[in-house]
Amino acid sequence: MGLTAIGLMLAVVIGMSLGLLGAGGSILTVPVFVYVLGYDPKQAIAMSLLVVGATSLLGAVSHWRAGHVQLRVAVTFGVVAMSGSYLGARLSALVSGTTQLMVFGVVMLLAAGFMLRPEEALVKGPKPGERVSAPLLAILAMGAGLLTGLVGVGGGFLIVPALALGAGLPMKHAVGTSLLVIAMNAFTGFAGYLGRVEVAWSVVSVFTMVAMGGVLAGAALSRFVTGSVLRRGFALFLVAMGLFILYQNRAA
Repeated sequence: MGLTAIGLMLAVVIGMSLGLLGAGGSILTVPVFVYVLGYDPKQAIAMSLLVVGATSLLGAVSHWRAGHVQLRVAVTFGVVAMSGSYLGARLSALVSGTTQLMVFGVVMLLAAGFMLRPEEALVKGPKPGERVSAPLLAILAMGAGLLTGLVGVGGGFLIVPALALGAGLPMKHAVGTSLLVIAMNAFTGFAGYLGRVEVAWSVVSVFTMVAMGGVLAGAALSRFVTGSVLRRGFALFLVAMGLFILYQNRAA
């Protein structure tokens, strides 16, 4: 199996979605590897983690240069999330690929729900003097990590609200810091799959480079496109894709 013209076009779309929205594009990677390129679900999840990690890291570097990455928060939140990611990758051996895709379909619907929320709901952090619940943040970090390792999604739809509302980061800083956490998660999750699935390195390398080009293009276009319209459109697309995946795997 190799890359097709459609696969390369979708790699650009994935990158552009990440560059335009700050999150979300990576959730398309697994369906592309499974339904367009024809890989086994477990292979697709493992390979998607490399794509997610590399594209998110590129986005994080861009945000770092703009001063939007809180390194201390990223390391603190990310270490907990990384442990969850590695655990999720190891636990994936206990479930079938079909079950993983079913979970993935549900995650897509949840992500769509988060993206349909008004952006204002994420902008305000804790009130002055309000104490942030460290155990709750740890639970959210662990949950995002488990999802990353188990089904191959970056978990930005969980991490961004957690950093904005729980850690009190401004929205731009929450997005930038989230991208670094996602990269940490994805690379750790991939390490959990090493030696257990076959990785098509040449396909992943080309797909990743094309997606990274899409990230840069999306970031450049973001200043000209209304984010709220993009979020709603992308959320509706996620609903359609999530329902499609659940229908395709309904026998499980």
